[in-house]
Amino acid sequence: MTPQSFLLSAQLADYVRGCADPPDDVVTDLVAETAGMTAAGDGRPTYQVAPEQAAFLTLLARVAGARWAVEVGTFTGLSALAIARGLPEDGGLLCLDRDAHWTDVARRYWARAGVADRIELRLGEAADLVAALPLRPTFDLAFVDADKTGYAGYVDALHPRMHPGGLLVLDNTLRAGRVLDPADADDRAIAALNAALATDPRFDTVLLPVADGLTLLRVR
Repeated sequence: MTPQSFLLSAQLADYVRGCADPPDDVVTDLVAETAGMTAAGDGRPTYQVAPEQAAFLTLLARVAGARWAVEVGTFTGLSALAIARGLPEDGGLLCLDRDAHWTDVARRYWARAGVADRIELRLGEAADLVAALPLRPTFDLAFVDADKTGYAGYVDALHPRMHPGGLLVLDNTLRAGRVLDPADADDRAIAALNAALATDPRFDTVLLPVADGLTLLRVR
């Protein structure tokens, strides 16, 4: 099953995808393999970005002129593939994840797409991996799609590691609409973070109704 936004019907989701550059065979096959894994109970469908969201990440990386990027939470690698495709050949993406099983799938598709040389994967607990990064402006783009209760900590840890004008992108910030009536700790964490970011002086902030909610933070 192809991931889609809870805001769209199946027909409208198909229409949205049909009005953009179509995914190539690499993306199509990666989405299909991941769908097979999640159908078998290996991960959740919501762990993977929707194809139109992947296309948006590629475009965003290009428009932002990003050279160095970091991703917190990689799963089977579609978002990383998308970001890497938006970077110049001398750029790079650092992926942080804790699961070798899922990221082994990612590695295969990065190699097939010809972007494996732009991607470095580090395995471990995301908070520890981010904390171990040099405490200096390094990245032009960051994408966070990991444990939701950790988002606030990732934002704080990544901020000093971003270049001024860099973009921090947070996924799943609508929580399928449950930010209006949080049902669990993840929902509550995201709802609290959304409220805090709306007045955070460190960033220009916008929450877009893309996929399951996509927050863009431009470092001031």
